[in-house]
Amino acid sequence: MTTTPPFRADHVGSLLRPQTVADARAKHFAKKVFFEDQSYPGTELKAVEDEAVIDIIKVQEDLGFPVVTDGEFRRSFWHYDFMGMLDGLELEERGEGVQFAGMRLRPIFPTIKSAIDFPNDHPMIEHFRFVAEHSNVVPKISIPGPSCCHFRTAVEDIHPPEYTDLDVFFGDIVSTYRKAVSMFYEAGCRYLQMDDIFFTYLCDPRHRADKEAAGQDPDMLIDKYAWMMHEAIKDRPDDMIIGMHMCRGNFRSTHAAEGAYDLAADAIFNKTGVDIFLMEYDTERAGGLEPLRLLSRGKQRVLPGFITTKKSELEGMETLKRQVDEAAKFADMDQLGVAPQCGFASTEEGNNVTFDDQRRKLELVVKVAEDLWGEV
Repeated sequence: MTTTPPFRADHVGSLLRPQTVADARAKHFAKKVFFEDQSYPGTELKAVEDEAVIDIIKVQEDLGFPVVTDGEFRRSFWHYDFMGMLDGLELEERGEGVQFAGMRLRPIFPTIKSAIDFPNDHPMIEHFRFVAEHSNVVPKISIPGPSCCHFRTAVEDIHPPEYTDLDVFFGDIVSTYRKAVSMFYEAGCRYLQMDDIFFTYLCDPRHRADKEAAGQDPDMLIDKYAWMMHEAIKDRPDDMIIGMHMCRGNFRSTHAAEGAYDLAADAIFNKTGVDIFLMEYDTERAGGLEPLRLLSRGKQRVLPGFITTKKSELEGMETLKRQVDEAAKFADMDQLGVAPQCGFASTEEGNNVTFDDQRRKLELVVKVAEDLWGEV
């Protein structure tokens, strides 16, 4: 087993919440919305989460993964919890949530009240430390990428007057994330993943039209988002690896965007400075594999997500091998690996799959990696 990333077998991070966690969270937040208090003042919820995280770490290790996460068990959303823990950014519940295919997300809206910053006591630093203390392989934490603070915040919800200048706003986002990268490293994190899915949203005609209607050039945003990521991570120590997951939305097995990677591929591979790319490729919504040709030769690695987390059907081993062979026509086989297309529970509700489905799909990831590369 390789002991340092990048790995051949990996997964995005979020996993289905066990019933114990769901029940404990429901009890804890019965009289409050989830973002009013994220410091876990009650010991009962934390104790349940701690036990569940230890259990899910062992599940991942037993399956043969060289890297583990906490399944994001302490979160409600893959992104909003992290954002709501930043200084200057608050989460408000109102109106209607973001539209996904056939349903809407819960109506949570990031609102920037003052200059944003990464606080010294951001709870996810401790979340990472807990995983590191209880794992025998590489611990990883997944956080939303820098673009999320801009893409997911409506113009009218950005209140600091200086943030009308996007360069100022983006500059503060960079500073916030640069501090986050440094603090995670100090906590022992050597594999930090940033889920920067809005590169793919900006390849979707509908989302591009929405940004144009708001007076923002989608292609300019792609370049700016790449710049933000690059600036946020460029000073990381040599032994810290940065991963980036990209998908088209994942809420109860539904999606929110469509479109191939072509419009953003050059920025993604050649302007972000990221080391590992976990890319959704389980449906035609993701387009073809041709954008992989823009991956620079060297140490970067792409993990095409041919294994879906949205449906229970298990992919066939031979089909997956053929798909990897197709990917190898555009990127060197040595720069490829395998991972599921997304997390299994980007929100605490989880996708429409069972725990057994999740286990079989994660097991398949490891088997494919071992079969094709002889290692995980």
